[in-house]
Amino acid sequence: MRVLVLHAHPVAESYNGALHRLVVERLKAKGHEVDDCDLYAEGFSPVLTREERIDYHEIGPNLEPVAGYVERLQKADALVMCYPVWNFGYPAMLKGFFDRVFLPGVSFKMVDGKVRPCLHNIRKVAVVTSYGGTWLRATFVGNPPRKAVMRVLRVIVKPGAPFSYLAHYDMNRSTPATREAFMKKVAAAMDVF
Repeated sequence: MRVLVLHAHPVAESYNGALHRLVVERLKAKGHEVDDCDLYAEGFSPVLTREERIDYHEIGPNLEPVAGYVERLQKADALVMCYPVWNFGYPAMLKGFFDRVFLPGVSFKMVDGKVRPCLHNIRKVAVVTSYGGTWLRATFVGNPPRKAVMRVLRVIVKPGAPFSYLAHYDMNRSTPATREAFMKKVAAAMDVF
């Protein structure tokens, strides 16, 4: 399976960086073809420009500024996202990727004024993430990043595609033991992805 791994963390030596490396390593070890898209390392610009917004619904011109990323997304059979949750949301880098790459004609089509999902090449999705706060705090505020994946992303990929959401909560009080236990959980999940 061709897996696009989207990574969004500016510090390669961070715990999230270690999770990213583990994801890539385990997927490759299981024979998957991995397209490792480290958004910071690649210098991806998350800024949707004025011209991009003007051309947003014009299929063709809207793809030009991010054509390489669109091609990578459309060639993928599966998607694994590895990022931290900051302020109960995606890092700006990842949010910018969604804004600039998940475009009309890529992740959805407008038909008679209605959105029709079309990213059906993605047959499987996994998220590997970490939260500074506890599960209870995230739940209390509605856990927006989890909902964005499990409710929004789910409807634009292949219907019925399996999803997994692996989160290490309470990183602010994590220990080497909790971090290692989560790494083992991620490794096991990638081994059967």
